[in-house]
Order: sequence, then C-alpha cells, then structure tokens
Amino acid sequence: MKLFPTALTQKLQQREASNALRELPISKDCIDFASNDYLGFAKKEAIFNHTHAYLMQNDLKVNGATGSRLISGNHNLYAITEDFIANFHQASSALIFNSGYDANVGFFSSLPLRNDIILYDELCHASIRDGITMSNAKSYKFQHNDMEDLESIIKRCHTEPVEVYVVTESVFSMDGDCPNLEELVALCEKYNCNLVIDEAHALGVFGENGEGLVQSLGLQDKVFARIVTFGKGLGCHGAAIMGSEELKSYLINFARSFIYTTGLSPHSVATILIAYQHLKTEKEAMHNLKQNIQFFNQEKAQRGLKSLFVYSKSAIQCAIIPGNEKVKSIAANLQENGFDVKAILSPTVPEGQERLRFCLHSYNSEEEISKVLQLLSNFFF
Repeated sequence: MKLFPTALTQKLQQREASNALRELPISKDCIDFASNDYLGFAKKEAIFNHTHAYLMQNDLKVNGATGSRLISGNHNLYAITEDFIANFHQASSALIFNSGYDANVGFFSSLPLRNDIILYDELCHASIRDGITMSNAKSYKFQHNDMEDLESIIKRCHTEPVEVYVVTESVFSMDGDCPNLEELVALCEKYNCNLVIDEAHALGVFGENGEGLVQSLGLQDKVFARIVTFGKGLGCHGAAIMGSEELKSYLINFARSFIYTTGLSPHSVATILIAYQHLKTEKEAMHNLKQNIQFFNQEKAQRGLKSLFVYSKSAIQCAIIPGNEKVKSIAANLQENGFDVKAILSPTVPEGQERLRFCLHSYNSEEEISKVLQLLSNFFF
C-alpha cells in the first residue's frame, strides 16, 4: 500500500500539536447539553410511529426507484411535503434538499452570477462560505451583526446595476446570537438588496408554532430566500429553501447539489412531513424549551458567569474560554461528571474565541441546568 502523502501527514501533525485534532466523539451516557435536538423530536416515538402509519395508511406510490429527483427519485411525497412546508412558512414555494449543507452550497454556487455581489456576515456557517467560494460573484464580508459596517460596504460596492445578495443567519450556530432583522430588512429595502437568511437554528425555537425568527417577526414577505434545516429542531434529515416560484424553478435547473444527487427516501420525506405536523401540536415542548432558555440565562447571571457568555436568547449558549487546551480540559471535566457539553476549538472558531457550547432542550430539567452551571463556576471561583 502506498504511504500516506507526507504533506498531508504534516497537516495532521500540525493540528495535533495545536491540540485541535478532530476525532469522532465516543457516545457516553451523559445528560444532553450537546445535540441540536432542541424539542426532542429525534427521540420521539410518536413521530416514528406516525411516520410508519402515514406510509401504510395512504395509498401512495412511494416505492419507485431511487435516483436524482430529475430522473426517478421524485416520488409524490415530495410535492405533498413541499406544499405543507411552504404553507407552514407562508412562502410561495419550498424545495427540499438532502441537507442544510447541500442547500447552501446549491443556492450560493448557482444564484449570484458573475459581477453580482454577495455581502455576508463574517460568522456565517461554513456551508454558506463554501457555496460563496464556488460562485462566480464577487463577495465581501461585513462585521458580525454590524449594520453600519454593512451599509458602508453596500455604498462602496453598489455602484453598478447588478444584484446584491445580503446573507446572514437568524441564529448563529457558534454564538447563539441573532441579528436585528427589522433593521436588516429596512437596510436591504433601502438599497434594493436581496436578503437571504439561514434559519437552521431558529426552526422549532422561535415563533408560536416554531416557525422561525423571520416569520415570528412578520418579515417573511421581505426576504428573498429562507433556508431551514431539519436536523436541528425537527430531529430528522434534510433542508428546504423557500422563496418565490421562480426561485424554486431556478434551483431545480441550476443548483448542482440538487440536480446531481440521489433524492431522499420516501421514509425520510414522510418523517419531515410528520415532524412539521407535530410542531403545531407540541406546545408543551416549545414552552419547556423557552422556559429552560430563560432559566439558563437567570442562573448564569446569579452565579456570576454572565460575562463569560455570548448574549443569546436562543437554545445555543456559549461560554468563551480562550485556548484549546483549557476549554478541552473543562469540557472533559463536565463530561466526567455526567454532562455532555462540547468544546468548540480553533480553527472552527477564531483563535482566542474557543468556547464551551451548551445546547438547551425541552427535556433538560432546571436541576440539570443548575448543576452544570455550578460545576462550570467551580473552575472560575
């Protein structure tokens, strides 16, 4: 067998030397403060059973051959589910992708054309940045959640009759904070920019029915495109891009991550549909999640930990603890005490911004929240 290339070995060694080598985590029987299963849908037996019952009770032709949706994989459950998603989110259309990564790469690599301009928040997810890298458009980042910086860049760049796409997230995955969406919408309307918002970590968390932050603020008609991901609040696979009918048609024709991939199985699509239906009935789970977010914020303030944390009213709460070695050590200690809290290391986040990332859920108890924050405070007081 040919030896692994020396240059690649050296890159791995550099990661190891900086205490940043990624490894697949070993599953432990710990209290969950790490997963994105905010409402507990991934482990909800009722969704599993309802999905199977739906497939059995409806005379749907869902056993066709697998393949690209443009060839043999477009079973009729897709149309049913995409219509439900569009209606739920008060959008003209929805198009399902296999993952949030596929959705973002497909969107940003195909829509913005040569000489168009993409302005993106500096903390946008890697999937957005990868899609932008594949685009022929010009791209510039603006300072995180800084509307003044964004406007100054728009003024410098928007000198020709080209399309400008402004891109952000409604909840940032590594910080848990949110932009001022009302101000952002007003800014995009002022300069005729196309606003694109990734709602991956807002679905199931914000809004009366978990519809996301954009819709909870009544801004859905002001946004060019919304991307929702199902692997967080819905606890299943896939994602969708919502917008106009023209947007859906364009993505079907030009988004390579949609065209050249095998479509999701009927069972996967049915799970998405049933999970969405449960959003309308799972009031208790959403209420418990919101109560836990509030309680976590109160507890960290009472224990003198507030200054460590990024300001957040979402299910993601991050304590900044600079240094890969230090934050890994604290995370390991919390895990040894039965709490699954993950350390986020550089280069995933900038050096000096390493952190503990607490993900809150409807099924966490106040006792668990108090105990894990007490353990954290022991390292600092």
